[in-house]
Amino acid sequence: MAQTQRGIQKKQRINELLKELVRKATHLCAAFTPTLFRVAFVPTFALLSLVLAAYCASETLRRKGVTVPVISAFTAACSRKRDENQFVFGPITLACGVLLAALLFQPLSARVGIYALAFGDGLASLAGKCFGTIRIPFMPQKTVAGSTACFAAIFISVFAATGVSLTALLAAAVGTVLELIPLKDFDNILLPLAVAALHQFLL
Repeated sequence: MAQTQRGIQKKQRINELLKELVRKATHLCAAFTPTLFRVAFVPTFALLSLVLAAYCASETLRRKGVTVPVISAFTAACSRKRDENQFVFGPITLACGVLLAALLFQPLSARVGIYALAFGDGLASLAGKCFGTIRIPFMPQKTVAGSTACFAAIFISVFAATGVSLTALLAAAVGTVLELIPLKDFDNILLPLAVAALHQFLL
């Protein structure tokens, strides 16, 4: 019985890690959008908006029992336990974070904000799942490994984009603190906007 239980728990952990990989691969894909915006802003913005609308329609249909090819499978692959029988907001807030950053801020500031979302938030959860044995006090869902990965990823990506170490340090600090706030999927909006606003203020 104990061996069977361990086998079930192992399968559940593997399944959770696979789902996390799908979610964070989607986050990392957001890192390509600043380049696409620079090459063709309007077509890229329109295409992302269309994808967002299609996803919203698919989720509405899925909640009514209608399966939409590809999109419904993607939703199932990246949904968390808390998302069971719920509207999955993660991809929506991710797209909104990217679109709002591109719309509201100067190109470089938007790039910095999107990189913070793609790399910082993207790698924090994955590192926490894989290596997070030490929990942060009063924040049981957050780990030292996840926050460290978030800080390092934002610092490196922002420094690569700006070449300014102080800006990268401040962006990493702000992004890491925001990632600690239990906002569920809405950190996908707050994090890129806050980091982009910080960068634009420092210009």
